[in-house]
Amino acid sequence: MKKTFIFLFWISFVLAGSSLLFSQEQKKPPEREALLDLQTNLPTYDPAGRRDPFKNLLAGKEIKEKTMPGGAPQLFIDDINLIGIVKYKKKYTAIVSGPQGFPYYFEVGDKLSDGFILTINESQAIFRKTNERGIPLTKPKDIVKEMKPEER
Repeated sequence: MKKTFIFLFWISFVLAGSSLLFSQEQKKPPEREALLDLQTNLPTYDPAGRRDPFKNLLAGKEIKEKTMPGGAPQLFIDDINLIGIVKYKKKYTAIVSGPQGFPYYFEVGDKLSDGFILTINESQAIFRKTNERGIPLTKPKDIVKEMKPEER
């Protein structure tokens, strides 16, 4: 009886092992298409429900550098000096230096942190101050910055 029990146990073990062996088919990894498209030489990717890592996240949108609403960051009318005026094609451009000495080029209508440029002529630039330390003024102030006669 002991021999039959061992024989039956061995047969069941062999049959169970073979059934497990045959039930698990050898799965071949899915054949990948070529990693590069041969005509355009661009990478190809099958997302299969995932995000495509090669897709541009901006989708054609331009990112503009964040600055103060007045154009140049933290450039106030009281802190700038008029160092030159250039005329090109009947249009004036004011060259001003900021508090750190860097030159900035402004045309009529360009904004600063506390106002904008109202007019520019051959010897002066008129700035309109619309707010003071972030608080809007009830009546805008016009500030005239003139070139020194020896600098003209």
